[in-house]
Amino acid sequence: MSNAFPKLHNAMWPGLVGKGPDSEPPIDLDTMLDMTAKAEVNGTRFDGVDLFLFEPHTSIDSDDSAVQALADKIASKGLAIGSVVAPVWPPTGGGSAMGSDDERQSFLSSVRKACEIASRLRQIGIRPTGIVRIDSACSPHDWAQDPAGNQKKIAQTFREAAAIAKGYGERLAAEGEICWGGMHSWKYMHELLELTGEPETVGFQADMAHTLLYTMGYNAPEHRLLPENYDWSDRKPLEDALTQMTNALRPWTFDFHVAQNDATVKGAGSHDKTGRHCLPTDPNGKLHVAHDAGYWLRDGGGNLTKAARHICWDGCMFTNETLMKQETWNSILATMITVREAHGWNE
Repeated sequence: MSNAFPKLHNAMWPGLVGKGPDSEPPIDLDTMLDMTAKAEVNGTRFDGVDLFLFEPHTSIDSDDSAVQALADKIASKGLAIGSVVAPVWPPTGGGSAMGSDDERQSFLSSVRKACEIASRLRQIGIRPTGIVRIDSACSPHDWAQDPAGNQKKIAQTFREAAAIAKGYGERLAAEGEICWGGMHSWKYMHELLELTGEPETVGFQADMAHTLLYTMGYNAPEHRLLPENYDWSDRKPLEDALTQMTNALRPWTFDFHVAQNDATVKGAGSHDKTGRHCLPTDPNGKLHVAHDAGYWLRDGGGNLTKAARHICWDGCMFTNETLMKQETWNSILATMITVREAHGWNE
């Protein structure tokens, strides 16, 4: 029998992230939903979507009627809602988690609004799983001006965010990417989670494209796990690196993104360079996706953690040409199915 869990979700924010006047036009939510709903592989479809709570997709200031309309629209496509991204960055109305009092309050305001929307979607019944996504909303360069002090400031902001999330019955997950200060290496990410000290409420969102860059020490060479000039044809060093990294971060992992990466970085529009997301069929992809997902979805003894009841594909900064091809989403869905068959379960 095919596994029922984890549910398979598609991220909607590739229609927004890296888009804009300095890049390509954004792709509206209706189009992203249609492409997702139409994807099918041998009768299997996506179960749901993860959302970015930012216009032109979804306003962070949505009232109850707007949230209900959003739920109705997505339900009409036969899809559920999972994790939602809080717009905590300065360009989206948030502020640096290590910034001034005003900047930190802007960060926390975005978290509060996102938790309110997420909670309402859960009450409606359209959102059975998922977290609210955050990160530090500051650059590694700025963070490096005072690593110890800034790490403590971010942890304090995250603790205050945790108090907000608890009030709504929500959990927060910080997505580890090389472009976010204090989160730009696997060791700094682990340190920040430990400093925050809210393991039940503030966890980690692992994305396979970004965490591959962690093993390379791309923005933190002091923490690289793979040797310089690594020969990618030899899997043993990579598997050892993935084991070490996931042993540290897996216990904190609430949310998981399936992805492929070619061991390079990419930026688009106003988005800083981070791990490049590639199509699962990209011949330059360095990950054995279904196998390597197991480092996150199974513990050190090979047992399923079942910590994430849905998994999501993140095609962040794919070109519009790629996003508008139905075969893109069919190939992604096929890859997601292989991950679920390798690491899924029934209840």
